[in-house]
Amino acid sequence: MNPFLAPSTLPYELPPFASIADEHYRPAFEQGMAEHAAEIEALLAVPDAATFDNTIVALERTGQTLARVSTVFFNRASADSSAFTEELEEELAPVLAAHADAIRLDARLYARVRAVAEAEAADAAEAEAADGAALDPESRYLVERYLSDFTRAGAGLSDDAKSTLRACNQRLSTLTTRFEKNLLADTNDLAVVVDDVRELDGLDTGQISAAAEAARERGLDGKFVITLVLPTGHPYLASLTDRGLRRRLMEASRSRASRGGEHDNRRLVLEISRLRAQRAELLGFPSHAAYVTSDETAKTPAAVASMLGMLAGPAARNARTEQQALAAQAAAGHPEPDAELEAGDWAFFAEKERKARYDIDTSELRPYFEAERVLQNGVFWAATQLYGVTFTERPDLVAYHPKARVFEVRDEDGEGVGLYILDLYTRDSKRGGAWMNSLSAQNELLGQPAVVTNNLNVPKPAAGTPTLLTFSEVGTLFHEFGHALHGLFARVTYPTFAGTRVARDFVEFPSQVNEMWMLWPEVLANYAVHHQTGEPMPLAFAARLQESATFNQGFETSEYLAAAVLDQAWHGVGAGGAAGAVAGDADAAGAAAAPADVAVGSGGSGVDGERDAAGVGGGEGDLDRVAAFEAAALAAAGLDNPAVPTRYSSTYFAHIFSGGYSAAYYSYIWSEVLDADTVEWFRENGGLTRANGSRFRARLLGVGGSKDPLEAYADFRGRAADIAPLLARRGLTP
Repeated sequence: MNPFLAPSTLPYELPPFASIADEHYRPAFEQGMAEHAAEIEALLAVPDAATFDNTIVALERTGQTLARVSTVFFNRASADSSAFTEELEEELAPVLAAHADAIRLDARLYARVRAVAEAEAADAAEAEAADGAALDPESRYLVERYLSDFTRAGAGLSDDAKSTLRACNQRLSTLTTRFEKNLLADTNDLAVVVDDVRELDGLDTGQISAAAEAARERGLDGKFVITLVLPTGHPYLASLTDRGLRRRLMEASRSRASRGGEHDNRRLVLEISRLRAQRAELLGFPSHAAYVTSDETAKTPAAVASMLGMLAGPAARNARTEQQALAAQAAAGHPEPDAELEAGDWAFFAEKERKARYDIDTSELRPYFEAERVLQNGVFWAATQLYGVTFTERPDLVAYHPKARVFEVRDEDGEGVGLYILDLYTRDSKRGGAWMNSLSAQNELLGQPAVVTNNLNVPKPAAGTPTLLTFSEVGTLFHEFGHALHGLFARVTYPTFAGTRVARDFVEFPSQVNEMWMLWPEVLANYAVHHQTGEPMPLAFAARLQESATFNQGFETSEYLAAAVLDQAWHGVGAGGAAGAVAGDADAAGAAAAPADVAVGSGGSGVDGERDAAGVGGGEGDLDRVAAFEAAALAAAGLDNPAVPTRYSSTYFAHIFSGGYSAAYYSYIWSEVLDADTVEWFRENGGLTRANGSRFRARLLGVGGSKDPLEAYADFRGRAADIAPLLARRGLTP
């Protein structure tokens, strides 16, 4: 009766959420791991010499029960957590890590994979595999990936080193799970409660309604609650006229998981960083950043540092120029003695400055961004024009939460593409930010279709009040939908390459490309309609939006780069405590950026979970190391402007301490080089056309991870990417 123990019979193998209960998860995980282990043993028991079919393909077929329960459970843990999911996730984390290591570190299995790779290499001149049949390019690439993945996992280490590595991986899995749990709890605890509606001056009716609804859900009838978002800045900072409330909101955001007590993440930051450095050393790399980038398109931390350094100086200079203009606005608006521009003031006065320069205020755009129309007539419509796909809501199909909606996606010939699930609204059980997940990823080997989800965190107004998106939220929806299209369109043979399973510093490229359609004239005209009057957004608004494209880019680029620099700093640290690469400028790549007394890894041996983080004891002075390390890293990069805080500070930097972006947060700007160059290609070739969409779908989105990403890009573009469009977009052109 356990719904996870067999493939779903619903359309597109949508998980049977209506049949799934809490009691199904643990037994399914246990049986899934047992089945997976037995399948591996059966593979190893084959007496024949290792071949592509009996080893690589056989591996691709293993672990299906475990995959089914894992995708559903971890989606729920992110989008609709509960005390049950939090407890089970923390319990399972080290168990799943041990299970994965039992496979990845198996010397017998590694020997078979290596034998297949060696046989393929020996016969490469004749394009034949060991069994005499030529492997197609995707199959050859799969062999390469398996050999690389097993080697990078540590399969070739000694038994003693493997034992240390297993303990390290299990401890890390527990710590990263705890980091996310702490962050969610403290984010909810720090939601800002407002007693008087007059303090909310500047917000519109829908936003005030959402704050009242959030208060009501917490039993605070008559009050208003502003829930925090994942980044440091909050969308409401651009509108709130009450400086005191702006200050409260910014202070709450920046203090998350760093206030002491059970939800403080500072010790976790130190220990996670130390353990990752030690693991990298075990695997033969000088730092975790070196380990990660070696398997990305960047290849080295020095390459990352070079790019960050090239951008950081000009971005910081632009931000200081912007700051001078905003400081004048702040002084005029707040003549009291402490009228110096603060971090919480930037967005508010930036909107005033934008209004003064371009006669446009992004808050004035919200009446034109009614959520359903943005979705149907903007996001979906653009995809239909480009790719010929259509979207039909399926209320008969049950998603994982009552507020999540299911849409069937079909090609223009009626052929099914997959299911798209949209979960738009924020709730206390959902982690912050916005993301895409695959509940099922298309592949021919297992005959699986595509089911993808998009999660956002838009405040939900009271019933009967329209959901009006901010300018930023519209951009986020287009962005995340780009990930969804990547997951829906990928057509591959093997599960390893399915959907968005590409290099981390390439995965953001399709999503960033999709953002271009938000302001594309035909698309904007189709969805930007006043929700009350039905009047289209004035053409002058759209024109001024385009004119102001580089406005405030000094700030936006600097806050992003600051977070990317922090990521590289934490993960550029070696196991011995030497500071790693932090970009100050291109020539400083690889230079020491943090003094030894704030470096992680300054003691301790291995992975004893009872030791204090980073092997440095438990005093408050040790916890202060986190702030000191941040300050040193940002100062070295020239990004230590108090008015421009980093987009994520360490204790709430979920991307790198509980997500999959450790040492890879640079990916957004790295991918944006490809994205900006691709936007130029679309402009040069006629824009929103089926021919352009077909080419982009076939040569990039459709290949999933089955091809080297930069080869795929060159195949689409006809050449490597040019950085000039990115510099122009960010206002960094000399």
